[in-house]
Amino acid sequence: MHVQWTPPKYKYESSLVKAPLERDIDDLIAGASIKMAVCETVAKECGFRIGEIMRLEWTDIDFERNLIVCNKPEKGSLPRALPMSPKLKSMLSSMPRKKKTVFTCTKDSMYASYRQQRRRRAFINKNDRLTKITFHDFRKFFATKHHAKYLNVPKTQQALGHKNINNTMRYIALQEFQCDDYDVQVAETVEEAKKLGEAGFEHYDTVDGRHLYRKRKL
Repeated sequence: MHVQWTPPKYKYESSLVKAPLERDIDDLIAGASIKMAVCETVAKECGFRIGEIMRLEWTDIDFERNLIVCNKPEKGSLPRALPMSPKLKSMLSSMPRKKKTVFTCTKDSMYASYRQQRRRRAFINKNDRLTKITFHDFRKFFATKHHAKYLNVPKTQQALGHKNINNTMRYIALQEFQCDDYDVQVAETVEEAKKLGEAGFEHYDTVDGRHLYRKRKL
């Protein structure tokens, strides 16, 4: 119509990422259906986005090496492989294999089911915080916990599949405000030390022949 106008300019303002509490995430998983609990546990342990979880195929699950591979990442992220706990391995093993994908429903139906189950769990627990937890908050929790465990930004960036490290920094920015609270364990034998190392504990001191291990708490 030959109308002269000046298009507005928009500048995106980034904000710090706040991860949910682990006990709230565990409450959601405990009150979820079997399929939803598996989906939420994958999100918690691996930090995959909901779309990436829905794209998982059975060939992406390595039960021999206890790995889950994200071969079809979203948002231009990099493919990545994350370890799965014995609990998650057992949950996945018990699921039916009707199709090549692990989850046979659509992403929209999974979203709808999640919102419904989240609302019910929040009502039962009388915890309004649960109603605020989105699927993406599971990824935020994974990022902050991963960084608290390893204190290695490139390692966390790789686990999240970020190409730009600035995206990773948004997830771990709040780590500076967390106190140095550790879970401390003692190992007297090689076997005990091995188990603690596999559980994510790191050796930091030796007293009277006993080896002290610690793991940062969130």
